[in-house]
Amino acid sequence: MVARPLIGISTYLEPGVRWGVWRLDAALLPLGYPRLVQRAGGLAAMLPPDAPEHAATAVARLDGLVVAGGPDVEPVHYGAGPGPRTGPPARARDAWELALIRAALDRRVPLLGICRGMQLLNVALGGTLVQHLDGHAEVPGVFGHHPVKPVPGTLYAGAVPEETSVPTFHHQAVDRLGEGLVPSAHAADGTVEAIELPSADWVLGVQWHPEMDEDPRVVRHLVRAAATL
Repeated sequence: MVARPLIGISTYLEPGVRWGVWRLDAALLPLGYPRLVQRAGGLAAMLPPDAPEHAATAVARLDGLVVAGGPDVEPVHYGAGPGPRTGPPARARDAWELALIRAALDRRVPLLGICRGMQLLNVALGGTLVQHLDGHAEVPGVFGHHPVKPVPGTLYAGAVPEETSVPTFHHQAVDRLGEGLVPSAHAADGTVEAIELPSADWVLGVQWHPEMDEDPRVVRHLVRAAATL
């Protein structure tokens, strides 16, 4: 039997989560993330926030990394102050996930950033973010859909060559691209919807939420890259 690649997924860190008779702080992950990795042929491992100095050790044990969606990146990481519609900071996640991303880049471990994860990838490489834009998140708690168009010849276009409608829920986006990154998909309004690092073996960020969709191609592409690590 061929071993399935081990794909680490960063987690949320939430206070006062309730299940059964319990209400406790929890590191958690929407089920769509591990299910998508499993459907794509990988083994899913949750990576709750830890001290950033442990990120390289964690990544060394992985075949691939997914940085999940979640709250806004604290603007201090890209040299800005918070805008009026920027959410509260998630400092433990920011520190841990930035360290995970940098470790994955150093070790050339295949990396997929999803929504917040894409934004962190851009920030990790020196880029900046638009702190608010309209039209990409509609009803609170409900994913919308809009089309994204791949840039021909990119890693993303190799996985999904046609324009597709994707599940989306975000109000921030890439502004100035980080060093070495290129856009690999756009929304109809010109928003950068995917970015990638051509100098790496497999590094991709998508602004939408593939874990809320039935299309496994992006994560299947990641798992295939991880299988060759």
